[in-house]
Order: sequence, then C-alpha cells, then structure tokens
Amino acid sequence: MSDQVSESTVSVSTEGDVVVVRLDDGKANALSHEIIDALSAALDEGASAKAVAIIGREGKFSAGFDLSVMTSGPQQARDLLEAGANLAMQAYLSPVPVVFGVTGHALAMGAILCSAVDYRVGAEGPYKLGLNEVGIGMPVPRFAVELVRDRLTPTWFTRSAQHGEVLDPTQALAAGYLDEVVPLAEVPGRAIEVASGLAERVHPGPFRLTRTNIRGALAQRVTAELHQDLSEFSVGG
Repeated sequence: MSDQVSESTVSVSTEGDVVVVRLDDGKANALSHEIIDALSAALDEGASAKAVAIIGREGKFSAGFDLSVMTSGPQQARDLLEAGANLAMQAYLSPVPVVFGVTGHALAMGAILCSAVDYRVGAEGPYKLGLNEVGIGMPVPRFAVELVRDRLTPTWFTRSAQHGEVLDPTQALAAGYLDEVVPLAEVPGRAIEVASGLAERVHPGPFRLTRTNIRGALAQRVTAELHQDLSEFSVGG
C-alpha cells in the first residue's frame, strides 16, 4: 500500500480471527487507483486470516470511482475501471468470507462491490444505494451487470441496472444489495460480529472449494470478457 493511503485512508487491524479494514478518506470514499490498491492489499492480507470486514466512514461507504479520473480521458477511465473490476473479482473469489459495513451511501462502484461480497450490514438513514451510472452518463459495464445480477432479486434488477433507480436502505435490503439494516452506530460492530461468526463457523478448505463451485464459472467468464468490456466503455456517451 502507499504510505499516504495506508496511514490515513485505509487502515488495517486484526480483531480475533478477522482482518478489519476501515475506509475513510474524509470525504466520499471515492475509489482512486491508490485506494483500490490499498483495498486489494488488505484483501490479500485477509486471505491468510479467517474472515475480512471492510467498514466505511460515517454516512458514506463509497460514492464509486473517482470522477476526476473517470472524466480525465478514455484511457484513464478504462484503466481505473479495470482496477475496480479486478478488485471486485478479488473480493468475489476471496478464499475467506468478506463482510461489508455499509455505513451510508453506496453508489455505482460502491454498490457493485456490495454485490461481490458475502454479507452486507447496512445503516438506517437517508442514504442512497445503487447503480446511478446511466443517469450520470456512463454505461454499466458487463462485469458489473453480472455481479449485480448474481445478487439482486429479479424484481429489482432492471430497475437498478438498466433504469438507474437509486434505493434507500430498506429498498436495498429487499433488492439484495444489503443483508440487514441496523442503526448507523451499530454497523461497525455488527459487521465485525458477522465476520467473526463466519470465521468460527466455516471450515477454510471446504469454504474455498465451495466458493469455486459457486462462483468460479461466472468469474472465469467475466475475466475472459473483460478486455472487450473495457473497450466498449465510454463516459458521457
């Protein structure tokens, strides 16, 4: 991890059998290359533990990609999109359970990442979750479509992915972006509690093999199509 990100934005600690990752850039937790690299390194570290919990900052989990990068040019946008796709697939195929503490807004890539992990504890409140890409001039890339299709209910899939409908936490729970909703102050503790329970309950070897059995085929297809997926992506089209 870069020193700037690891010390101030992405902090990593261990609580029992759980690697706890806290994401807080003091703003919207927008995903830059540096933050993505730091989260990827944290997931690598967590792979040698029994579970990972990733927790956002109060009121904001992640607003998605850093728009200053996404709008700086086609290649810059595709490079950041590729980094985000790789992070999502790393979480999706994690050999240990990954739990999110969704502490507020989770939009665009923030919501996509919510679709890639095992369990999502969301916060009650006036928060927005979902895919707003088509409303801000971006297509939903193919890898993201497949990840959210894998987790969202059919009733909400088109409304979210195609129509860009943004959800409140109660709707996000019904749709499949979240697994439970608790008061904001309880989100970090509850996310760690769920991760600790999973660490205690699942056996590492069978978990890894079952992960491959459940998610391997989709991950392989998404990865094989990623180059074409990136080549089709444009901003403001």
